[in-house]
Amino acid sequence: MEKTVLFEDLDISKEIKRALADMEFVEATPVQSQSIPAMLDGNDIVAQAPTGTGKTCSFGIPIIEDTDTTQRAVGSLILCPTRELVVQTANELLRLTKYKKAIRIVAVYGGQSIDRQILALKKKPQIIVATPGRLMDHMRRHTIRLDELKHLVLDEADEMLDMGFRDDIDEILKAIPEERQTVLFSATMSREILAITKKYLTDPVKIQITKSEITVKSVQQYYLEASHDRKTDVLARLIDVNDFKLSMVFCNTKRKVDELAHELTARGYNALGLHGDMKQSQRDRVMQAFKNGKVEILIATDVAARGIDIKDVDVVFNYDLPEDLEYYVHRIGRTGRANREGVSYSLVSRREMYRLNEIMRYTKAKIQFTTVPNVTEITNVRIKQTMAGIMDTLAHSNLKPFTDAIQHFIEDSDADFTILDVAAAFLSREVGTEDLEEIESFRNERRRDTKEASHKRYNKKTSKTKTVRMFVNVGRVDRCKHEQLEKLIKDCKVSADQIYDIDILEKFSFIEIDEACSDDVLLFMNGAVVNGRRLNVEISLPRKKNNDRNERNITRKKRETRRASRM
Repeated sequence: MEKTVLFEDLDISKEIKRALADMEFVEATPVQSQSIPAMLDGNDIVAQAPTGTGKTCSFGIPIIEDTDTTQRAVGSLILCPTRELVVQTANELLRLTKYKKAIRIVAVYGGQSIDRQILALKKKPQIIVATPGRLMDHMRRHTIRLDELKHLVLDEADEMLDMGFRDDIDEILKAIPEERQTVLFSATMSREILAITKKYLTDPVKIQITKSEITVKSVQQYYLEASHDRKTDVLARLIDVNDFKLSMVFCNTKRKVDELAHELTARGYNALGLHGDMKQSQRDRVMQAFKNGKVEILIATDVAARGIDIKDVDVVFNYDLPEDLEYYVHRIGRTGRANREGVSYSLVSRREMYRLNEIMRYTKAKIQFTTVPNVTEITNVRIKQTMAGIMDTLAHSNLKPFTDAIQHFIEDSDADFTILDVAAAFLSREVGTEDLEEIESFRNERRRDTKEASHKRYNKKTSKTKTVRMFVNVGRVDRCKHEQLEKLIKDCKVSADQIYDIDILEKFSFIEIDEACSDDVLLFMNGAVVNGRRLNVEISLPRKKNNDRNERNITRKKRETRRASRM
């Protein structure tokens, strides 16, 4: 068992210890306890450590300790793969230099005005944090000179190589003094990383932090079984029953990020998406809103979330299991930062169970099974939250006009109501369990229908009525009317006698139509807009398999022809 190292016991200055105390850092993480002494002794270092292990302090503390405050040349350079990581690293270093005011730090990255950066560089910073591309722009302009560099850090080196910065790194390393301290941090040790280590580092100290040291100690990991069409419901229930303040949700594709952000927002959650197709200004606004607590749920792809460091993230959800096993460690490392307790949930379909087992073997961590919260659990949580608010209202509000109104209501009513009955009615309306009951009813109905459909297929029976029931993502809460859906269906060249049912519920609706019209409805209604809401239409039961391959090909060609005619 590894010995716990306190920052107070490390050979660092009082100013740094005071800054660490303000940051509420007491115990050094494994990578910090090994890297800080080695760097202070002047050694080159190659460290394999996943996200969330406290790498910034690992190299930041020794660099700050060795910075000459009278120097007017760049003494330390930290290279990072993304703008987000540059900003996060620079901010962390600024917190560490809280009581060392003479140390100047400048962040240099693409997407920000280069003229503004030039003005900042004229203040002669001793430490620069930069992305490789923007650093080279400044080197060509001679606005950054590195001829007196003493420390070079390559942070998340594997990510820089994946993003195509190998040539830039080689060019930068050729332009700096050979006599320097070089430190490399990477989550993986690929052949390219080892080649850079061999070429540019001198007799480095090797540090390796295993996945189990990170995931088991600080993050409670759970998984739930959920089919793809139930994942959003399961996610919503987990958020409701736990009352998380800041949640991160990871998806594998940018499209899924957008879809999930839209769906959660429509359900009343304060959620935003983050992915690489967004403009940098949009990404900055999303991150700032999440950091300030104005957005409670951040939905992101792995690449977009690289470099995010927000210490108060309560939970990480793997909406999709990551395609790369390494990313699982990166993801759950967003919670439980710096030895704080965190929790993660993975939503796994039965077909993905093998993937979950691979993750457990890879991380050497036990991911525990847990069940989906039921309606009663969520209702109880909502009641407790509502009652807490009521207690505050009772303590600070003048309630006499309202008590008088309730008294008059009871006296004027013919029914035998009590004040307790009226209070319970108000609580019921405030808690609002109708949506939960509808979802539960919908699920039970789907289970029954699916079971019946499977039974019919097993007995080789065919239904006389060839209809298809479809789910539509708008309901009464969207002010959706029966006439609106009927008109949209008819616009898909569906006649009135081919429409069998339109059922509008609170947050979604169902339509039942002739099976022969289903392709046209799916093609033309998806993407249509009702009262400002973009429609998502899906078949609510598995469609019957057609064994005639030629007929399937004809149907597909018809869809492609119709789609092309609309473009």
